[in-house]
Amino acid sequence: MAAKIMRSLVRLTLVAAFLFFSIGFVQTGIPGLGLAPAQAQSAGSVPCNWSGNISDTQFWRAIRKGVTGTVSIPDRKAGQLVQSDGDELRAFRQGPMSQFGGWLLIGSLILLGLFYVGRGRIEVESGLSGKTIERFNSFERFVHWLTASSFVILALTGLNMLYGKYVIPTLIGKEAFASLTMFGKFAHDWIAWAFILGIIMMFFSWVRHNIPNMADIRWLMAGGGMFSKGVHPPARRFNAGQKIIFWVVIVGGASLSGSGLALLFPFEIEMFAGTFKIINVFGFNFPTELSSIQETQYALMWHGIMALVMIAIIIAHIYIGSVGMEGAFDAVGTGQVDINWAREHHNLWVQEMESMDEGPVSNRAPE
Repeated sequence: MAAKIMRSLVRLTLVAAFLFFSIGFVQTGIPGLGLAPAQAQSAGSVPCNWSGNISDTQFWRAIRKGVTGTVSIPDRKAGQLVQSDGDELRAFRQGPMSQFGGWLLIGSLILLGLFYVGRGRIEVESGLSGKTIERFNSFERFVHWLTASSFVILALTGLNMLYGKYVIPTLIGKEAFASLTMFGKFAHDWIAWAFILGIIMMFFSWVRHNIPNMADIRWLMAGGGMFSKGVHPPARRFNAGQKIIFWVVIVGGASLSGSGLALLFPFEIEMFAGTFKIINVFGFNFPTELSSIQETQYALMWHGIMALVMIAIIIAHIYIGSVGMEGAFDAVGTGQVDINWAREHHNLWVQEMESMDEGPVSNRAPE
C-alpha cells in the first residue's frame, strides 16, 4: 500500500515539474538560447544583440552576400548558405527578360500583321509559267526541316517554361500543366540534339552560298523589293535577307547550343569566364572569376535572351516563306519553284543555272 502511495506521489511530482518548466519556457524563453518568443525573428526583423561583438547588420550582410563556411560532405558548394546571384537571376527572368521578351514577340506579330495589311501578299507579277527549276534537293530539304521542326518544338517548350505558368494552368488545370511541362522539358533536352545536328549540316551545306557580296548591298538598298511592287533587285541563290537569316541561325544557334550544353551538364562546362576575358579586351568589365553555379546562371540567362530574339526573327522568316510570298514555300516543300518566281527573286542564280549543261529547268507543272 505504501509503495502505491509513493509511486503516485512521484508521478504527481513529475507532472507538476513538467507543467512548471513548460510555463517557464513560454514566459521566459528557451534556456541556453536566451531567446524569448517576443525576440524571435518576425516579419523579417532580426533578433538584436545576439551575435556578440559582431553587429547584426554585418552578420546578415555577410550571409546575404555569400559567405562560405566549411562542410564535411564532398559537395563544397553546400558551404555557402545564401547565393544571392540566384535571387537576382530569378528576379531578372521573371521581370525584365519576361517583359521585354513578351513585348518583342507580340511586337513582331503586330508588325507582320501591319505589313500584310499594307503590302499584301507578294505575288509572282509575271504569273506562274508552269515550268519549274530545282531550288533545293532532297538532302537540303531534309536539313531545313530537321532544323526548322526541332527549333519550333524547342521554342514552344521553352516559351512554356518561361510563360506557361501564367496562362496554361487556368486553362487545363495545375496537374495537367505540370505533366505537360515535365514532358516538354524532356522533349526540350532531347530534341536539342537534332537542332545541333541540323545547324551543323546547314552550315556545311550552304555556307558557300551565303558569303556577302556587292549584290547584297544593292539588294538591301532597294529594300529587297519587299515594299514596292515591280522592284526586283538582283540576287544570287540567296539574297541578303536570306543570308542574314542564315547567319542568325548559325551564330545564334551555336550560341544557344553552347549555353544549352552548359545547362544540360551543369558544373562541367565553362564557357562564360573565357568569353568574358575576350570581351574585356575591348574595354568591358565583365567578371572573369566565376563559380560553377554562376556559370550555370549566366548560361540560363543568355539561353533565354538568345532564344527570344531568335524566335522573333524566325517568326518573320516563317511569314515570308508561307503566307507572305507566293511560291516561296515550294522551295522547301517540293524543292521545285516556278521559273518566273525564280527570275523575279533570284535572277542571277537562274542565269548561272541556265548556263550550265545540267538542264535544271523542267516542264512539269508546279504542285
